Amino acid sequence: MPESVLRKQPAQVITAPPPGTITGPLPAPRAQSGRPPFRAPHPRVQPKTPPRPFRGKQRWPVGLIVLALVFFGLFLVAMGIGAATSIDLPDLFGSESDEPPPRAFPVLDPSRPERLNIPSIKLEAPILDVGLATDGSVAVPPLQRHNEAGWFDGGPTPGQFGPALIVGHADTRSGPSVFYELPKLKPGQKVEVLRADNSVAVFEVNSVEHFDKGKLPVQRVYGDYSRPSLRLMTCGGEWIGGKTGYQDNIVVFASLVETRKA
Repeated sequence: MPESVLRKQPAQVITAPPPGTITGPLPAPRAQSGRPPFRAPHPRVQPKTPPRPFRGKQRWPVGLIVLALVFFGLFLVAMGIGAATSIDLPDLFGSESDEPPPRAFPVLDPSRPERLNIPSIKLEAPILDVGLATDGSVAVPPLQRHNEAGWFDGGPTPGQFGPALIVGHADTRSGPSVFYELPKLKPGQKVEVLRADNSVAVFEVNSVEHFDKGKLPVQRVYGDYSRPSLRLMTCGGEWIGGKTGYQDNIVVFASLVETRKA
């Protein structure tokens, strides 16, 4: 009998434990010789500094190319229009200039008014200077000069920025005075003021309004400095007498629209 058979141990019979018996942990499997069936990959070593991105040729987006061509075409068209119509190209696209933009209305330097002319009511009158009365209101020309208008010398001259104020009597006991026909003025009619510098300031009537003397809109009459303007003022309404005289003030609002040499 071969020796390998003689060395072989007889088989051992292992009786299975009854169901529910705890037998303890299972033994570890034996190590198999040869190449293991699964090999974990080696960890990849990260570089200390990230690599630079590849900088090759990049294709332009089609939208940008089309937009550039459109602008170039518009530029060529504008140059053609400028050549055909003598339009300066910088003016077409806007350019910086040292000149201020033109105003929609003229503005004059200070110069005292000398004469008032309102063709629509056939008024021509010299202008004298007036200040403030003792009660703080604007004074009026003396009665012996009731056919003259009075410019309030505490305000702007006609043609400057702000409301130039010219006042006058409506009448006296002897009859009509310089501003008797003032309520007949209509919007759009012209008022001319001859100034000491030999210029004429031409105003256009905006409105003719009545105000109770105790409810005069002071800011609107005296405080509007948005442009050169004129206020013509006289008395009107019901006669009350005493220190009040007529109950109302009649105010003509007018704006400077033209200037010329006398």
